[in-house]
Amino acid sequence: MRALHKIIPRQPAHWVGDGFNVYPVFGRHAFSESFSPWLMFDYAAPKHFPPTTAQRGVGQHPHRGFETITIAFQGEVEHGDSVGNRDVIGPQDVQWMTAGRGVIHEEFHSRNFAKTGGTFEMC
Repeated sequence: MRALHKIIPRQPAHWVGDGFNVYPVFGRHAFSESFSPWLMFDYAAPKHFPPTTAQRGVGQHPHRGFETITIAFQGEVEHGDSVGNRDVIGPQDVQWMTAGRGVIHEEFHSRNFAKTGGTFEMC
């Protein structure tokens, strides 16, 4: 049986862009050797967003040398990247992106979700 190494208290939330209010699950331990291979793990707890015509999310930003995984519980995210991939991730969907030597991508609430509003939850 393995021993429990550390209990990390709930971290304060912060906004990523204007569409993702996330809790960094591993906090300051995210980039440490003890958490390898996890680099970071953000959880967007259920949050209600009213209908809008604005594009909520985070614009183009780079990733390099690791994998990103998005799991949708509620709401929808439209993801696009510099390799030409673009799709909507909805409830019960999982999206895996290999950053490899580098990729630029963006994530926004889907147009449909923004139009109707609703509860958003992802990790």
